[in-house]
Amino acid sequence: MTVQLDPVVQEFVEALNANDQDRFKAVLTDDATMSDDGVERNLTQWTDKEIFGGNGHLEVESAAAGGTELVADYTNSRWGSMRTTWRFTVRDGKVSRFETGQA
Repeated sequence: MTVQLDPVVQEFVEALNANDQDRFKAVLTDDATMSDDGVERNLTQWTDKEIFGGNGHLEVESAAAGGTELVADYTNSRWGSMRTTWRFTVRDGKVSRFETGQA
């Protein structure tokens, strides 16, 4: 079964999984924000630590809300693998906010 994602969210996931920081940053608005388990985080610091510094990988399990709300297995070298939720706000063809946390 293929999970249908919003095209912008698809690009976010592909950039994350490719560990491509430039491609990842290109899919975000200049003022993008994020939260982790309901706590606002500094997006640059969080992604450097949890994604790029930790070899993050996102395996999407299911999607809802037009492909902007995901349930996925997220794996990185810091925490191992965990079931997570991801919610994206897409504005002008880019991600302006994402919220993640344990499912």
